[in-house]
Amino acid sequence: MTASDYPDTPTGKPLWLITLADLALLLVGFLVLLQASQHIGGKDLAKGIRQGFGANDAEPAPMPVAAAGILDFAPGSAILPTTPGALVAWAREAARDPRVMLTVTGSTDGTPVDIDRATGSAAILAADRARTVAAALAAVAPSRVVIVTATKPGRRAAIVSVAFVGEPQKGQIQRIPQ
Repeated sequence: MTASDYPDTPTGKPLWLITLADLALLLVGFLVLLQASQHIGGKDLAKGIRQGFGANDAEPAPMPVAAAGILDFAPGSAILPTTPGALVAWAREAARDPRVMLTVTGSTDGTPVDIDRATGSAAILAADRARTVAAALAAVAPSRVVIVTATKPGRRAAIVSVAFVGEPQKGQIQRIPQ
């Protein structure tokens, strides 16, 4: 076979022109996104992008950044084993930042004796431990304290974690007394 046996290739656009057109379209799309985002708040824009990619609408869980707690509750008891003064001081300092939330997680050790005596439930005892510690923290910032019950056995404790939840909405900035 010789070169004359092959058909002539049609002349087309240079490759660099196609690349330039792709870049121009990307630039136009970016500028449209910038223009559209001027009229939408940051959370609404993030929600729209999540929906566009098929993600769920739920807000992402706050990310814990620090933790402290009260450990070694007596088995079957939600009475504080020590005074919570140091924990309250730590939580007060952490809650000065209006962008954080305090989460109190109560837990049990999973043994048969570490249950609520009235109901026989470990989950109720864990919730009671979390509520006891949350009551001690009530002077800090009651609107920014969330109570959670641990679902897996762990330690007889109530852990307070500080999680970043983002900037507060306008008018929601809360000052913590010193």
